[in-house]
Amino acid sequence: MKSGTVLLQLLLGLLVLCKGQEESGDDELCDNFTDLNLSHCFMGTSLYVRLLLYTRSNLDCGREVNHHNLSSQPLFNLSRPTTFVIHGYRPTGAPPIWIDHLVHLLAEQEDMNIIVMDWNKGAANLNYFTAVTYTREAANNLTGFILTMEEEGASLSSVHLIGVSLGAHLAGFVGANLQGKIGRITGLDPAGPMFTSATADERLDPTDAMFVDVLHTDMNSFGLNGAHGHIDFYANGGADQPGCPKTIFAGKSYFVCDHQRSVFLYLCALNGTCSLSAQPCSSYSDFLDGRCLTCEAFKPAPCPLLGYDLNQWRETLLRLGQTKVFFSTTATLPYRKLSYRVDMVTWNQYLRWSVIYIKLHSGKNFTEARIDHKLFRLEQYTSTRLLAQFNDDLQSIQKITLRINTGNVIGPRYKIRLLRIRFTPLERPERPLLCRFDIMMEENREVTFRPLPCNSHL
Repeated sequence: MKSGTVLLQLLLGLLVLCKGQEESGDDELCDNFTDLNLSHCFMGTSLYVRLLLYTRSNLDCGREVNHHNLSSQPLFNLSRPTTFVIHGYRPTGAPPIWIDHLVHLLAEQEDMNIIVMDWNKGAANLNYFTAVTYTREAANNLTGFILTMEEEGASLSSVHLIGVSLGAHLAGFVGANLQGKIGRITGLDPAGPMFTSATADERLDPTDAMFVDVLHTDMNSFGLNGAHGHIDFYANGGADQPGCPKTIFAGKSYFVCDHQRSVFLYLCALNGTCSLSAQPCSSYSDFLDGRCLTCEAFKPAPCPLLGYDLNQWRETLLRLGQTKVFFSTTATLPYRKLSYRVDMVTWNQYLRWSVIYIKLHSGKNFTEARIDHKLFRLEQYTSTRLLAQFNDDLQSIQKITLRINTGNVIGPRYKIRLLRIRFTPLERPERPLLCRFDIMMEENREVTFRPLPCNSHL
């Protein structure tokens, strides 16, 4: 009985070993991302850079590449484009939970070399400032490797660096070392602490690559405020993200949720399940006010989409210079909201200040938009434009409910006459415009109506 147990343990051990081997039958074990723990962080780690190669033929089994002898790794094909994935500060020393997912999704975009830059020894320190000082040295290390690639025949324009948090600035340092000749840098919520007052050459900036795109999700905490690419995407204004904790009692999630959302939004965009369309605008408040609901500069292309393939917007963005684009998300997958431009004309005898609530109904289902980021001024003949964003996409709108909430609870309820209202679907231009004319409302009470076909004069 005992010998049977030992045999079973041996078989299980063999299965574990085989799991990390390539399907080709190669007996060589996989090279895994450095896994450290809190004890390493307390003691501090010294910088050591490893480069782990993944291709479509070894997606589940990384192969470490020699910094100076590229021919030692036959899977590394310099005729393919190469994407480097660069993580940030690792206060616990554990491998990033998103690495494998990102590698697989990048491989689906095109046939490329994917190299994970493992600088966990260096990034894993309880002292964040130590990790920051290592970014320059790590960038010099990666710069030397890319120069070796160029000497072996690779084109710098085919190199793409994806940097997360502190890794975004590390990528910028590499790009600056190479005089901005690499093809692209993607910065996912570039780190803010110790970079808020940095000059352009001390952080990621548009001159670091031929094209730089940046996603912001935590500008008021661990992320960096401002614009730092040819195009900067601001999710929900680039600061607080829906669904993330608002109090410190939530523990670790309170500190990292907004910052990490940049990675999860990017993964979702790569996966194709999130079509996150963004509007060019000077500020988030203007975006919410409905002042920036066209993408004329990019036509005939649509509004920019967050993700890997930005080629159809690239030429326009390089011509325009630094461009800010804004979008809103839900708290959970697939993150995408459905937006309508709402144009309405009201007539009321007395000046009223209000927020506005809109429900769209399809059968028994409905979805609601609360446009309450500010008070809207409604007077005798007021034309108001709103951006209404809904969590659910209801395809056939049968009824619409509107409530103009003035907060009046003690005085008489004043009448408000809605002369006309028009709903324009922004992400679904193939859908019809929805209109209604001449509706008598009472403040703070819902009115429900069926939308009608819009007339041409609207």
